[in-house]
Amino acid sequence: MVDGATLPERPNIVFMLTDQMRGDCLSVTGHPVVRTPNIDSLAQGGMAFTAAYSPCPSCIAARASIWTGLSPSNHGRLGYRDCVPWRYDNMLAQVLSDAGYQTHCVGKTHFFPQRAHLGFQSLESYEGLQNFGGTYVNDYHEWLREKTGWPLAELEHGLNSNSWNARPSPLPEELHNSTWVATRGLEFLRKRDRTRPFFLNLSFHRPHPPIDPPQAFYDMYANRELPAAPVGDWAGYHNVPVGRLDCWHGRLADDVLMHTRRAYYAQIAHIDAQIGRVLLAVRALKLGPTVFIFTADHGEMLGDHHMFRKSYAYEGSARVPLVIGPMEGADPKEHFSDAPVTLTDLYPTILDIAHVDVPPGCDGRSLVGLAGGSAGDKWRGYVHGEHSACYHKDWAMQYLTDGREKYIWYTNTGHEQLFDLSKDPEELHDLAIEAPDQLKVWRQRMVEQLASRPDDKLSDGTSLVCGSLPSVRPALLEQ
Repeated sequence: MVDGATLPERPNIVFMLTDQMRGDCLSVTGHPVVRTPNIDSLAQGGMAFTAAYSPCPSCIAARASIWTGLSPSNHGRLGYRDCVPWRYDNMLAQVLSDAGYQTHCVGKTHFFPQRAHLGFQSLESYEGLQNFGGTYVNDYHEWLREKTGWPLAELEHGLNSNSWNARPSPLPEELHNSTWVATRGLEFLRKRDRTRPFFLNLSFHRPHPPIDPPQAFYDMYANRELPAAPVGDWAGYHNVPVGRLDCWHGRLADDVLMHTRRAYYAQIAHIDAQIGRVLLAVRALKLGPTVFIFTADHGEMLGDHHMFRKSYAYEGSARVPLVIGPMEGADPKEHFSDAPVTLTDLYPTILDIAHVDVPPGCDGRSLVGLAGGSAGDKWRGYVHGEHSACYHKDWAMQYLTDGREKYIWYTNTGHEQLFDLSKDPEELHDLAIEAPDQLKVWRQRMVEQLASRPDDKLSDGTSLVCGSLPSVRPALLEQ
């Protein structure tokens, strides 16, 4: 990493993407338990964005927005659905490759067909246990076979890949999947083509379940005192006994939930340590000016309001961490931006950093101007997000937020929620009934937001119209 914000024409870029990491889980932004010193350090000379949101808070749709710069409405993925081919022009890695960058990815992509490179010149793939068609080769499992003689040793703990259940990994730290991502990334850096800049995507599968930190990190957090999980005065529907290991809502015993939360935080601390290895290596290998970007595709409810997993508009699910450093023009005394931003903005931001023209049709906006203070009043007033029905038909939603207030509309039922995030960041109190004037303001914004999407028929231009959206637009399936 290079100190300061002045960068030459073509900096290297390391893009670090985690899966299912909450936006509040960084010590630089004030989390009371998690310690992330390496990620925190990126804000020095750069920026931590405290109102960053996923435009569609589940894996595939959110990643489509990252790699295309398009909103879910325009890339066609409005929720979660596997096995839909990725057929997009101007994928980010392809644009960077065409501009002369050496591009490499280690870890999870969620691309389909599996192992498709989609612009990356090289790829080392880990897609968990997903193997559609039975022909997918998992590079981590191949590597693990060489090290241990057994490719699935990571799963000897018996944990579910979508569960609240947690325990330490049976593997030593150096063989854990999160360590593998950094190790293989370092090998790329050591052998890279030094005649051109590089774009390296380190795509960590964790802290997505299985929640299985290495023993040392598990022990580090095992006895930490934790604040109670927030439960809103509106969350009675979810106050039911947990029925499954992969449930989306339900009440866990306090000791079990605290165990889950500690292990989840330990996973994040482990990832931070791996990022520290990368930061040290970039200096030691004298790779030149390098910009680091850290974020996640979506969050994890982690027992907030008796809910788990993702696909919701609530802060635990929809807000993501986002740190970029260094950033050209950043104020050395100001390391935070509360401007409402979305993962769709990463596409033009990365191209802006690389001094590459942004292809036409991009829905995102470059964040570089926010660091320099040039965006000012020209920045958007709020961001929009959505998710089609996932775990239950009535939870299909659309949301708007400016980082200070949040409006949620459930498209199947018409139910609305309004939260004052500036006073109630844990979304404990729903203001929809007691603040009708403010609710009307946000409802009208949603009417206008959806009126530009006439095919969805969720707005007639004057009012919201209940209905459901598919997880994937039919046109995407017909290509």
